[in-house]
Amino acid sequence: MNPTDEHIATTALNGPAEVSADVLATLAEIGEEVNASLDLDEVLARAAALIKRHIDYEIFGVLLVEGNGSYLRHRFAIGYTRELAENLRIPMGQGITGTAAATGHSVRVSDTSKDPRYINAIDSVRSELAVPLMLQGKCLGVLDIQSRHLDYFTRDQQNILTMVGSRLAIAIENARLFEKVRAQADTLLLLSEVSRETSAILEVEELLRRAAEQTKRVIDYQILSIMLYDEEQKVFRHRVDVKHGQRVQGKLRATASEGIVGAAATLKEPVLVPDVTVDPRYLMVNPETRSELAIPMMHKGKVIGVLDLESPIANYFTEDHVQTLSILAGNLAVSLENARLYEQLAKEEARLERDLHAAKRIQGALLRPVPSEDYGVDLAARYLSAREVCGDLYEFLRYGPQQLGVALGDVSGKGTAAALYGAVAIGIMRSLAPQKLQPAAMLKQMNQLVGERRIEGRFMTACFATWQKGRQKLRVANAGQSQPLLYKDGRCGKIELTGFPLGIFEEATYDEWGVTLEPGNILVFHSDGIAESMNGEGQFFGNTRLRELIERHHELTAAELADTILNEVDWFTQSAPLSDDRTLVVMKVR
Repeated sequence: MNPTDEHIATTALNGPAEVSADVLATLAEIGEEVNASLDLDEVLARAAALIKRHIDYEIFGVLLVEGNGSYLRHRFAIGYTRELAENLRIPMGQGITGTAAATGHSVRVSDTSKDPRYINAIDSVRSELAVPLMLQGKCLGVLDIQSRHLDYFTRDQQNILTMVGSRLAIAIENARLFEKVRAQADTLLLLSEVSRETSAILEVEELLRRAAEQTKRVIDYQILSIMLYDEEQKVFRHRVDVKHGQRVQGKLRATASEGIVGAAATLKEPVLVPDVTVDPRYLMVNPETRSELAIPMMHKGKVIGVLDLESPIANYFTEDHVQTLSILAGNLAVSLENARLYEQLAKEEARLERDLHAAKRIQGALLRPVPSEDYGVDLAARYLSAREVCGDLYEFLRYGPQQLGVALGDVSGKGTAAALYGAVAIGIMRSLAPQKLQPAAMLKQMNQLVGERRIEGRFMTACFATWQKGRQKLRVANAGQSQPLLYKDGRCGKIELTGFPLGIFEEATYDEWGVTLEPGNILVFHSDGIAESMNGEGQFFGNTRLRELIERHHELTAAELADTILNEVDWFTQSAPLSDDRTLVVMKVR
């Protein structure tokens, strides 16, 4: 207590000296108590209890200035019904408390029934004492006590309560500042949580639904609309409308410059309207609306939508709401763009998936089945694709009833481009079939034709053989393909033939090798995806394992041997995803 307060208290009290000392002690205690906590409700409860010890009031209230300084509202009350305390709003300058707040001076009324300023909230009240809570010339609120007895409060009590009010104002301001900082921290944490949750949603409708729910956690709105901008139609389309907690069907669209929403989009900044009835931009959609807040959702300088809130209460939205919802709208804009891009990507992937499935069916139709005619050999063909379509190929060319051409190729790269290149190669091979070219000539002609259609960075390897049934003669040529394996005379070995891949050098020529085969001899064409398959320890399946496998299972049919090879490779790699296409053609002399 400062010397001035002590002088007022001492001169104001006409009782014994010990009473003055008691009052001074009480004032000191009140000062300590109200400054001992930063919880505003706790501060006001302590002040009420300490004042009660010296002024035996029946009704107690602390009203704070709200509504941008337009009215007083109870923050703490004793003797009021809960409903009355929560809903009573006293305009500044009206009533006993409104007068004290507006003038900055305490008001003591001995008989409320004779004071025209009195607002009859409780019928039995007869005396009232209202003290403004002043801080640096500004009124924060009013400390108000009432009694059911006439002329109950004294001038001494008025002076004491005035001194209490000066200390209480400081404590209230400190507590309110602390509340604001804590609320801001809580809001930032909430915004961070909301941002994390919305950023994880990649479906637009689900994101908008959750955005409406999460906005409710930030501000207790009554009406909300989320509108997204349609670039083609140049309108805002209502995607979410919530009215008093229920999803409703609002306007289907609004022009880009229409109403409060259009103003926010045009200005590219929030538009806060305390009273829509006096704003010419307002278009009445909800008759109960009195205030509105529209926040543009911006992404890379463009307005992609507007977050619009409405309330039936005038002056409902504050600058704190603007700041908080602007952060929320910014985060929501990023999440919406991510969701839109994801949906677009999903549509593109679905289209690509359909195209790839169609390509796979077409490729399957291009690869001819094993000939059903009797060429004196048992034939089997297998291929496994590392992707939806295969870069490997095989082909059977019928040169007549006694001669058959067999080819296996591997296009550089994988996927759709390799499959298309392979389809072109098959077409070229089939176009040359009527000439009944032998292996070296076939590869030379193919190389020239492929070279004429050269695509940068693309080439293919190929191995081609012809089989003559009557003479049991096999001829083979190789253009950079994995060397075919031949099982003959109880052992399996490579046919040592090499050559340039097709499509690199147009003037390349190829060596040809011939051999007469006997019943039980086996020829195996294979792509490098067989021998170069790798296990978890980094080991390749290799040609040695492949040769030994053929030797052990040479008594199997061509189909059984082909399946056995693929199964062994799969077991060796522990069924790991394919890193390269695996293709086989097995020919066994009957």
